[in-house]
Amino acid sequence: MTKPSLPELLHAAVAAVGGAERPGQVTMAEAVADAIDDGSHLLVQAGTGTGKSLGYLVPALAHGERVVVATATLALQRQLVERDLPRTVEALHPLLRRRPEFAMLKGRSNYLCLHRLHEGVPQDEEEGLFDQFEAAAPTSKLGQDLLRLREWSDETESGDRDDLTPGVSDRAWAQVSVSSRECLGASKCAYGAECFAEMARERAKLAEVVVTNHALLAIDAIEGAPVLPQHEVLIVDEAHELVSRVTGVATGELTPGQVNRAVRRAAKLVNEKAADQLQTAAEGFERLMELALPGRLEEIPEDLGYALMALRDAARTVISGIGATRDKSVQDEDAVRKQALASVESVHDVAERIVGGSEYDVVWYERHDRFGASLRVAPMSVSGLLREKLFADRSVTLASATLKLGGDFNGVGASLGLAPEGAEGEDLPQWKGIDVGSPFDYRKQGILYVAKHLSRPARDGDRTDMLEELSELIQSAGGRTLGLFSSMRAAQLAAEELRGRIPEFPILLQGEETLGELIKNFSADPRTCLFGTLSLWQGVDVPGPSCQLVVMDKIPFPRPDDPLMSARQKAVEDAGGNGFMAVAATHAALLMAQGAGRLVRASGDRGVVAVLDQRLATARYGSYLKASLPDFWYTTDRNQVRKSLAAIDATARQAETQ
Repeated sequence: MTKPSLPELLHAAVAAVGGAERPGQVTMAEAVADAIDDGSHLLVQAGTGTGKSLGYLVPALAHGERVVVATATLALQRQLVERDLPRTVEALHPLLRRRPEFAMLKGRSNYLCLHRLHEGVPQDEEEGLFDQFEAAAPTSKLGQDLLRLREWSDETESGDRDDLTPGVSDRAWAQVSVSSRECLGASKCAYGAECFAEMARERAKLAEVVVTNHALLAIDAIEGAPVLPQHEVLIVDEAHELVSRVTGVATGELTPGQVNRAVRRAAKLVNEKAADQLQTAAEGFERLMELALPGRLEEIPEDLGYALMALRDAARTVISGIGATRDKSVQDEDAVRKQALASVESVHDVAERIVGGSEYDVVWYERHDRFGASLRVAPMSVSGLLREKLFADRSVTLASATLKLGGDFNGVGASLGLAPEGAEGEDLPQWKGIDVGSPFDYRKQGILYVAKHLSRPARDGDRTDMLEELSELIQSAGGRTLGLFSSMRAAQLAAEELRGRIPEFPILLQGEETLGELIKNFSADPRTCLFGTLSLWQGVDVPGPSCQLVVMDKIPFPRPDDPLMSARQKAVEDAGGNGFMAVAATHAALLMAQGAGRLVRASGDRGVVAVLDQRLATARYGSYLKASLPDFWYTTDRNQVRKSLAAIDATARQAETQ
């Protein structure tokens, strides 16, 4: 039997999922197959509607080597495992003459821990285990959630939190899950043979395709202890999120609450001298954290440095001595000790990292109204880490609707540790970037409108003219508006003002309900508007007439006082580069491209992306930002835009009455 061709396989897979084959999808599949065959790397921009998941799954399955697919969102993971992979595998089985296995793998804390469920949770004050089901009032929300979890534990085959519908609170889940550091290990745990996390790992070891998330991919790369099975091919979908997720995993945090929790957990497991040393160090750290400190700490203040060294040394002493003291009053001491050790090790590692003062780290102090004060430390850049850990031993394909910023892939490539495309060098990973386009006709389906007449936005300044413009645009559109704001405060002010000014158009505000409820209600009523910030720029998929106007209040540059972004910008400038373009403009371009992508989600969609910031039309960097957006018809004519919106609204209302 002759080996089936890639077009044959793709055709069978597309038919199985009920889609339509598109030229961009074919181009993408061929490019992915070539990259896998020659062990090279690929950045592929595939616009909304291309069908990019099949564009990488089909060549990966055809190759026959183990592939890891990492995504940023739960929605895409579920789509791959519950829809795309089952149908694709069945469709390709007669042609490939094999049926590839696939599995999903997440971090340990995503799975129900049977030890926690049956033996109880170590409590901080007495260090024994308490029965969380008895401790929580049965009528309370926590009690009800815990009872549901106990019932669910007898039914579930996966133990995966995301398979529990409806879900439970984070507080309830914390009572029945453990981190990798807290886990006893399958060989030491009475429930090791039934462990959901271990079973997921075993399934992943046997699978040809392993679907995971960016965070676990980052942990696998950073921590040196492999959590993913060996793989020859890596595909990163939603790749525009990767740098941010890896940075998050590589960021350490130290708070007084976290330190005090470590003290309580370790108190009965070490001798009195070691416990007192850690207690004293914790008190000294807490006192200093109450003082006003600047944002970024380019140099650690002397008194804080001493407090951190005392904390590090005391934590090290506790780690060395933990378990030497045995206390018969402590129930299931192994579990209690493991949790205490995890807490103290976390404190030690972050304190040591900050005291170490690496030139490659950024340290800052922040105070949150709800969560209090914290010290944070993050890598100046993750590009070197990604170049070394991600691209060295496998073929990597990175896919997204937004990777080509300012007209090329080099900006995103640099953030991933890749030299400019085509650069030669022994240690430089070889890669290429392709843009396979979109099935949508952006110039006919959408308008990019820049409100050039508005005053230049100033930080936290009065934007009365912007609110007036927004009000008029919403009225012209008949509602149907997704408002993307650069800060939560700006979204709240706009919602408050416009609810009074145009009450006939309901305005939903992020934070007032769950994101899922907000999007559901926004989709259901075309006259409704939805206002919010960061997660709405990337997380809304509402095709059809409910979203025909996407508004950005201003270009979403990072805040000037953002410690990490400003440090990264300065580092580029110190190296002779353009820090503003490399960091701030790239950040803004990525968000704007994602935000503009909310408008056209289907072939019948029509509408306007309105940017209420004159700088997109007047500043020198405006052309770079515009080149990062879909190729909409461009105008600064406010009257023309209002007429277009009114016409789109009239057409939509007519369709609704039919």
